[in-house]
Amino acid sequence: MTYPPKSSTPPPGPNLPTLPAVPAQPAPPAPTGTGTGSSPTPPPTPRRRTAFAEGFDQLRAAATTEPGRLRIIGALLALLVVAFGSVTAWQMTDRATAADDVLTSSQPLSSDAADIYRSLADANTAASSGFLAGGQETAATRDRYEKDIRTAAEKLVNAAANADPDSPSTATIAKLNRLLPEYKGLVERARTYNRQGFPVGGAYLRYANEKMQQQMLPAAEDLYKKENQRLRADYADATPYPWAAIALGLAALAALAWAQHRTYQRTNRVLNHGLVAATATATVVLLWLVVGHSVARAGLNDSYDHGVRSLNVLHDARIASLKARGNENLTLVARGAETKKVGDETYDAYDYDFGADIKSLARHLTAAGKLADDSSGEQPVTAAVGNMKEWQKRHTAAREQDENGNYQQALDMVIGPRGATGECFDSVDKNLHTALVHEEAEFKRAAGDGRDALTGLAAGAAVLAVLGAAGAVLGIGRRLSEYR
Repeated sequence: MTYPPKSSTPPPGPNLPTLPAVPAQPAPPAPTGTGTGSSPTPPPTPRRRTAFAEGFDQLRAAATTEPGRLRIIGALLALLVVAFGSVTAWQMTDRATAADDVLTSSQPLSSDAADIYRSLADANTAASSGFLAGGQETAATRDRYEKDIRTAAEKLVNAAANADPDSPSTATIAKLNRLLPEYKGLVERARTYNRQGFPVGGAYLRYANEKMQQQMLPAAEDLYKKENQRLRADYADATPYPWAAIALGLAALAALAWAQHRTYQRTNRVLNHGLVAATATATVVLLWLVVGHSVARAGLNDSYDHGVRSLNVLHDARIASLKARGNENLTLVARGAETKKVGDETYDAYDYDFGADIKSLARHLTAAGKLADDSSGEQPVTAAVGNMKEWQKRHTAAREQDENGNYQQALDMVIGPRGATGECFDSVDKNLHTALVHEEAEFKRAAGDGRDALTGLAAGAAVLAVLGAAGAVLGIGRRLSEYR
């Protein structure tokens, strides 16, 4: 049987609908990476907002409601009151410490520095007086010299104990501690040769005097100036008004007043007990601060004007009298061996310096008289002026005897037991000491009053500030409870 050939054409059938052609889809992009099997890059993570921004949004959202606004107001009031108390405590602690330093540290150290200078100058004067007496040196003169040396050494030890290790005063104190034994050795050699009748004793005494005048006394004066600078620095720290604390106090009171006025406008309630308590504590602290510091400032300024200034002038006057006495003695020791040319004139060096020291003494006594504010302080200064004038008269008479060749008579008129210039010098020194004791008491009274006016202010301000902040929080909390 013969079959027909196969055909690729399908047999005719029913008419079917023709489907539209599907467009070809593009191939997905190849994954990026360095090698086969790399994972696709994840989409970037959105940047997270900072805690500050989120907190600000929350705060702004809270401020749209009255409870939220009240919470913000309460926090700000408490923060402001606490800041006021903290700054007050900080500033008044610094001022109270400085005021205490004025009374117990810097002024006593300044007086000690002046005593070091005075003791050294007086020791030099006593050494020259003993040298002039020769073998008849009195026990009183010797004891005075030894006492002055001991006083200077003790004051130097005290100054070293209270000075900062790296301060300029420490180097000055070390220098004086080194020079003091050297000076004593020269004086002892001068005394030894003088008792044996050797003229070289006078040379040793003049060398000792040069060491004192050119090295030791300038160093002691430098120490005195440094301690005075330290005293003035303590005054500068203790007396300025605490403007930062006062400004914060006024700001706290203004904020509390605004908060109470706001509460009254919304509730018609005149008083909020918590806010009233906070206002009362802030007012007490501010008044205590202003009044207490004003009283302290007045006391400290009084202690400076009528205490420190007078003490400085009296110390300078006493030092000038000691230098004058030392130069008066050395005029007789040197016997014209030391001269000084001023212009066309030639003068005895020590006698010329004596005249300059007396003029300086007169200026300081005039200033001390003007600063004295009562009869107890003025009377010894007036007496010292009279003693100084008599001293000048006797010195002039002694110089006339010496220039006329009457050395022994001149010596008796300077260091003799009666009618000598030494009596006038001792009277000047005694009256100046009396004036110094009086002014020292005036300083301690005024400075003590100033320091005591600050007692308890720092601690009281801190405690009251905490109570005030608590009152502000409770007052706002009372309002918040009305919304629950």
